[in-house]
Formats: sequence, C-alpha cells, structure tokens
Amino acid sequence: MYAVRRTVATLGTVVAIAVGGLAASSSVAMAAGAATRLNVAPGTVLEEVPGVLEEVLEVPVGAEPDGSPVTVDVTVFRPSGSAAGAGSAGPWPAVVLAHGFGGSKADLVERGRDLASRGYLVIGYSARGFGRSGGRIHLNDPAYEVADARALVDLLGARADVVHDAAGDPRVGVVGASYGGALAVMLGATDPRVDSVVGVVAWNDLAEAFFPQFAVVGPGAGEPTSVAVVDRAPEPGPFKALWASRFFGSALTGGSGANGGGPGGSGASGGGPGGAVCGRFDLVVCRLFLAAAESGRPSPELLTLLHAHSPRPLLPGLHAPTMLVQGMSDSLFGLEQADATARAIAGQVPRLSVRWIDGGHDGLSSTAEADEQALRDWLAATLVTSGPQSVTGAEFVYAAPIPRRRSVAPLLSSPDYPIAGAWTSVPLSPTAPAAGGGPETGQRIVNPPGGQPSSVTAIPSFGGLGVGAAAYQLAALPGQSAAFDTPVFDARTTVVGSPRVTLTVTSTGDESVLFLSLWQVTGGQSTLPRRLVAPVRIATTPGRPSTVEVALAPATWTVEAGSSLRLLVTSTDSGYAAPRAARVDLVAVGGDGLRLPIVTGTVVSAESDVDTESIGVATAIAVLLAVIGVLAWLARRRRRLLPDRPDLADVPLVVEHLVKTYADGHRAVGDVSWRAERGQVVGLLGPNGAGKTTTLRMALGLITPDSGAVYLGGQPVRPGSSALAGVGALVEGPGFLPHLTGRENLRAYWAATGRPMQEARFDEALDVAALGGAVDRPVRSYSHGMRQRLGIAQAMLGLPDLLVLDEPTNGLDPPQIAAMRPILARYAAAGRTVVVSSHLLAEVEQTCSHVVVMHAGRVVTAGPVADLVDSSDTTVVHLDPATTPESVAAVADRLRQVDGVATVEVAADEGDSRLVITARMPRPDVVRALAAVGADVVGVSSRKHLEEVFLRVIAAAQTPLDTDDESDRGSTADDPGSGVEGTTGNTIDSVTERLRQVRAR
Repeated sequence: MYAVRRTVATLGTVVAIAVGGLAASSSVAMAAGAATRLNVAPGTVLEEVPGVLEEVLEVPVGAEPDGSPVTVDVTVFRPSGSAAGAGSAGPWPAVVLAHGFGGSKADLVERGRDLASRGYLVIGYSARGFGRSGGRIHLNDPAYEVADARALVDLLGARADVVHDAAGDPRVGVVGASYGGALAVMLGATDPRVDSVVGVVAWNDLAEAFFPQFAVVGPGAGEPTSVAVVDRAPEPGPFKALWASRFFGSALTGGSGANGGGPGGSGASGGGPGGAVCGRFDLVVCRLFLAAAESGRPSPELLTLLHAHSPRPLLPGLHAPTMLVQGMSDSLFGLEQADATARAIAGQVPRLSVRWIDGGHDGLSSTAEADEQALRDWLAATLVTSGPQSVTGAEFVYAAPIPRRRSVAPLLSSPDYPIAGAWTSVPLSPTAPAAGGGPETGQRIVNPPGGQPSSVTAIPSFGGLGVGAAAYQLAALPGQSAAFDTPVFDARTTVVGSPRVTLTVTSTGDESVLFLSLWQVTGGQSTLPRRLVAPVRIATTPGRPSTVEVALAPATWTVEAGSSLRLLVTSTDSGYAAPRAARVDLVAVGGDGLRLPIVTGTVVSAESDVDTESIGVATAIAVLLAVIGVLAWLARRRRRLLPDRPDLADVPLVVEHLVKTYADGHRAVGDVSWRAERGQVVGLLGPNGAGKTTTLRMALGLITPDSGAVYLGGQPVRPGSSALAGVGALVEGPGFLPHLTGRENLRAYWAATGRPMQEARFDEALDVAALGGAVDRPVRSYSHGMRQRLGIAQAMLGLPDLLVLDEPTNGLDPPQIAAMRPILARYAAAGRTVVVSSHLLAEVEQTCSHVVVMHAGRVVTAGPVADLVDSSDTTVVHLDPATTPESVAAVADRLRQVDGVATVEVAADEGDSRLVITARMPRPDVVRALAAVGADVVGVSSRKHLEEVFLRVIAAAQTPLDTDDESDRGSTADDPGSGVEGTTGNTIDSVTERLRQVRAR
C-alpha cells in the first residue's frame, strides 16, 4: 500500500514476520573504514516493459569486516517515452525503495514500476545479506546497511537522467517499510542529499521495541507532551520473545545469495556450529541475540548496539521533509515508536506528516487506497516541485475505529503534531472482590511457576483471537488476572492516544512484570478493539506497596453510549518472556482511575465516505435478513412438526426414521431408527460409508435431516437446542489451539460454554486423558493418540448425561484401549449413556452392552451384545487343530445329513477350525451327532464372536436372497443367528464363502 507495497500489504507473510524479528537481534558489526566504490559492475541487463525501462546492476559496496567484497543486487526502473508526464530522456527525480526484513528487491517490483510510470527514476535493491546481494545481516548498521544506501545515492548522483540540485546532489527520496522504514529514516538523517523520507511501520529505538517498558517516569510526571508519548522508565521491559523467534526462524530459512550470500560464500556467516545456527547473520549479532533469547534479559552490550542501530541517535541530522506511517494493528512497532521520532524532529524538518493507520504488522489497513494516494501526493510535493522546500509545519492524520455497517475506517486530521490533546478521567472499580476484603488491598494475581499457562491477548503477525467470551477467557486466566471496569459511558466517546493509569502493586518478589490491555464491554461481552498489550517491569520490595504510572499502548478507540471500558491486568502474556519464578501480586488502581486522551479532529474526505459502500452493506443486510426470515419460518415450521415427547422423557437418545440425502444425490442415511437407554454403552457399527458419522452428526444437531427426528430426553434436537447442554461429543477428530497446553485448551473450551468452572470436573477429565506432565505442554507437540485422549477428556467435561464418541480408540495403543473400557463402563453404570462409533469389533464386544449395526445407510440389526453372540439354537464346535481342511469339510457334509440340523458353516482360521451349527435339537444331541459322524471335538460353546455376527449380517445385507418373500428378508436382518444359505448348492453361495469375500474386501 506504500512504496514497498508488497512488504506491508502482505504483513501475514514470512517477509513481514521477519521484519518484526530483526528488532530483537542486536547488531554489533564493527565497520570502521568500510569504503564504498562508485563504479557499476559490467554486464548490465536491460528489460523493457510498457512505459518502463528496467536496468539490472550489481553495485559494489563496503566490504565485510573480514575483507570479503560485497555487491548489492539493484534494479533501476526509469520511464520510457510512453510514461505519463515524463520525457523520453529525463531527467527525473529519483526514489530509493527499501524492503522489509526477510525480503528482497522482488518485493519492490510493483511499486518501482508504478512510480516509474509516474515520472520517477526508481532504485529497488536487495539489502546486504538478503536475496542475491552478498554480505551478512548487520541489522541496519550505520556503517554497513546505511552506508550501502548512501552508495546508491552516490550512484544516482553520477547519472545524467536524474534531476540534480547541485553537482553530485540528486533530487532523491527514500521510502521503506519496517526494516526498510528504519533504513529510510537513518539514510535521511545521515545523507543531506536526501530530499524526502517516508518511513512506514518503522522503529525509533530497537532496544525499546524489543524490551518494551510502558511504565513511565513518575508518577505525577506532569501533563504528557503528546497524546501518544511513552516517557519510559529506564528499566528495560520484558523480552518480546514470540516476535523474536519468528524473525530468527525466517532469517535461517532465507535463500542463499549469488554473491557469497549462501553457506560457504564470502558473505556467509561461515561454517561450523555458529554459521549453521546463525545463517546469514553476522556472528556477533547472532550471538548477542541468542544470549538474550535464552535469558529473556538484554545484556548492556546488546542494549548499546540496539540503540546504535536505530534512527533515534541519528535524528539530529534529519532535515528532509519526513512522512511517518505507523499502524494500530501492530504488536511489533507501536504508535509510540513513530511518536518518539516525530517529536524529535518536529520543528527541525521543513515538513512533517504523521499518519496512524489501522493496519500494521498484525493486519492490513482498511484505508489502503487513501494511504496510497497520500504517499503519491507526498512524493509529488517533496520531489517534483523545484527549489528548496518551504516550511509548512506538521500534519496529523489518524484512522478511527471502523464504524458499524462499514468496512473502511474513517480518517480524521489535525494541523499540528505533537498533539497535547485534552484529558479526561473516569473511575475504575474492580470486577471481583478485593483480596482481604478491603478496597485498599487490591486484587490478587499469581505468576505461575515457569510462567505457564500464559494469557493469550493476541497472536503476533496473525492478528488477534477475534471477539467474544472465548477470546476474553483466554486472556483473563483465572487467578492470573485482575480486571477493573469504568462506569457505563453516557455518550459516544472517541479516545486518541495512550490512556494512562496509576497502579499500586504489592508483590512477594523483588520485581513484578505485568501486562495491561484495554477491553470494551458491551452487553456483558468483552472485546479487544485494538489487540495490543502494554508490558511493565516494576522494581518492588517484598510485602511493601510500589506505585507506578502506566501508559497503555497508544491507539484510537470509540466507546459507544451504554458501553464501558475494562482494564485487564495479567501476570503473563504468550508473546513475551515473563519471569518463571512463582510470585503473588496485589494490584490496585490509584489516582483518578483511567485517564483518557481526547483529540478533536476534522473528518477527511476519503474513500471511506463513499455512499456506495453503505448501499452495498445495506443490500447485503437486506439479503441476510431475508435469508434469516426464511430460516426462521422453516425453523418455526419444523418446531411445529416436532413437539416435545413426554413419553420419551426418560430415554437419553432416540433416533426415529432419519433420512439424509446430500446435494450430489447420495443418500447417506435412509430410515434409521434406534435408541440408547440409561446405563447402556451402545456401539454403532458398520463398514465405511454405512452412514454412522452422518447419523451422529444429525443426532447432535450439526446437520439437519431431510426427515425423521432425534430426541434427547424427549426434546427434539435442532441447532441451539437446550437439550444439547447435556451432551458431550467427539465427532470426526478433536480440534485444539496448537499453541496452548492441553490443560489450557480444556479450560478455554469450558470457558466458552459460559458455565461455572467448578462444574467442569477437570480432574476427572484429565484422569481420562492420562497425559501426565504432557498436559502442560503445547498441543502442537502431541502425538495423534495424545490428541485423541485429550479430545475424549474434553467430551467428558462436566460429566454429561450423554457421551457420544466417534472412533474414540483411533490412534490409541492397546494398553490405552484396554484402559478405556472400564472408564466407559463405569461412566454408564452411574446412570449415564455412552454411544460409541467404532470399527474395532473385538473392542466393541468387550466394551459395549448393546450394538446397532448399519450398512448402506440402514440399520441391519440391533440388540444386546450378549443376545447377538449367544443363541440357544447355535452351537460353536472347535475341532482338533490337526484336522485337515478336507476332513473338516467331510465332517460338515455328513453332519448336514442328520435330521434336525438346519445349517453347518465352516469357519477355518489359522490353528482353529470351527463348525457353527444351527439345529432344532438340544445341544447334547448335537454333540452326540458330531461324535457319530467322526468329528474330533476339542471344545463346544454357544457363543459366537461379534465379528462373525457383524460379517454375517453385512454379507446378508449385501447379497440378495433368492426369494421375494419380504418377511424372510426382514428376519435375516433382524436375526443375525438365522441361516442365510444359497439354493444352488454351490460353495460360493454359502454364507461362509460370502463372509470370506467380505473379509477379503
């Protein structure tokens, strides 16, 4: 959206992630005496595109500390004769484009061509250590990366097709974002030839960015000089660890350069363990960074180097017109960074523009088109106009929160910067009783041992967690957070800047680290409009109160009438390396409560005000209301058709005549009926595609049947039905937040239900999971079986009356499966009901009291397991293992001739030959008949394996009977013990052969 559009507009990519990470590493490159040569490498390549001529160069720059030569990969974009407003030969004003960390000049092609087509000569280049440029990454070292940029200005000064203000002085602007944004400001501050600077989402001080401290000097330090100022206390804050790890990882995965940038080249970090870990980083930079990452605290050397690799110490030399663009969706470089830069140069530069957008490293700007046009206007005003720049003062443009029914934030402006604004105070009251019963005592919050679990306020570079109770519960972990609410606002209030609050903290430790965020409460629901957190580190004396003034992360908020603000204070935050030692803090709000900065701005006429936006939104709302109306009518109609069933009030689950056909015409379920009573463990069996999961999804209200009904305790099931509150389910695998631990996932899930925590019965659920110490590890490290066990535990939270588990043993090993059997049996024995869908027939036989067998979307048999596997007219005979298959077949043939014997089936497994005999005679007579026909009997029982019953009924359902008698068909399905035998007399027609075919399939 700016001159490095791809670097900023794709902030969710690796490039943008890496941009933030660079700030965490310390750069300590010693570059004294590094010289820059002005000659251009031979063999330039020219490529012409419509309206633009592109020239590819290799520009030598200063060598590495070890003397290795370095060149940077450059593309020059210049207008051709067809470029609008540009002559065919120039000269043209120039623009240098700088990319973000982890990127290359490829990210700048679109912007380079756009500016060239508008009459600028543009240089886009890959910074030292990136892309095809050589050298190592020194993190914007003034002696390396900044000196490289000055070499490019030298290059422009030697070109005849560039406008010159004096000999060797090209008219040039520099535009960059994040890593490139800081480079742009530093270049403008160190090269007086630069005529215009645009720094987008850049840092002011790298040390303060990665060890942020929002405790300000004071308390009572006086009225802030700017609504966004954060006059930090000297103690560094907690380490921004999550951003740092992402930046470091992206640098390691970067490709090798063509000019020694890769491993083994002159620009590589070198071989050995250090080079392998550090990639293209300078080794000194890398080692200091790793030390900070391991300890969570900066060394004095690291802080010195981070300060030195920042615009802040160079700003006295900046005298070019400067535009600073900073985002409010940015947990890496917040508005306070741009504010510090702007206050330092205000009155020093001839023209200053500060622009707050609602995008940033964590999200896109909704005002991208207006921001883009502002950049074009800035370059035209500062580069195209001839002569020295006149002093025009400062301009401040900021985005307000996006109003309801809009998708673009309104832009407002003020003619001055910095802005002192007006300040108003609102009282804060604790949302929970104070510890010890007195308001002066404060709310008790605990820093857990090891700092885990940690609150989740936002996920850097991926935006926030959304809105609603689930997001708030993940941030406000019980026992680790304190909340303070303002009264309800009587009128709509717009807040612009950094709200302030005074805290009194009494700690058990010698320091306290806290994280503050500002939530909006509307209708009892807490949301986080700006997903930002303000960390503070406070030196304390154990048992004695300490007072500190905190500036919250600056942004803009709109508080509607009837809403209130909530200050949330937590002991941990997932984005930061917080102390690992256990600690208890008592936190109270002092002073005047919450102080809010107010700015009165003028609405800017921009694309956010176009009426077509409202028309489109209104049309969408009308369509949505129409759809809602139709759905409501259908829902009312369905409710009329499905009244409550008092006769089923004592039955946990009843499925009646369910039918479901999908859009492609496939009928997944056809006229399915069954029920599950209290105390039963019901197994839902069937081959793949039988319709088991579809049936369960309809039973849980996840999908709507075409016809039929499901009743829970006599209440019909539909989406949102109150009857579903008593159901726990695991269907089609568990889903968890990978960065949270198992325990945190269970707590977050239960918190989302809105039910009291004491009803969750976490201990019983965790006993089921049997995860041991792994329950406090992030779920992303879990095996499939561990996730499955955690999913079963999640379904059991609250000990629901009906537990539905779809393939619960999937991924479990045999001991875990065996351990699950008594758990489910005891669960049902307590008067509850369990429904299990499974393919493991042996496990169902040992676990379930009842089964329902489905095939091709229908129920083919159902009943108690004991009845299905045990039949009075069936005898299972085990023959001597030494009996040959031929002898077994001969015995079966002779036995079929005996009067009273209905069927004889041969089931021959390895080492176990069995005859399954159905006879109309007592079992002793069957045994005597066996002896008479010469059978070598070693065992007799009346029990069949459930697998045999299952395969028999499935085979019967798959094979059409030779009779058209519908009653015979029904009896086959309903009576798994009935014989089903072909009439042709061929072996292929026997049930046994069909079972073998089913097994083979």
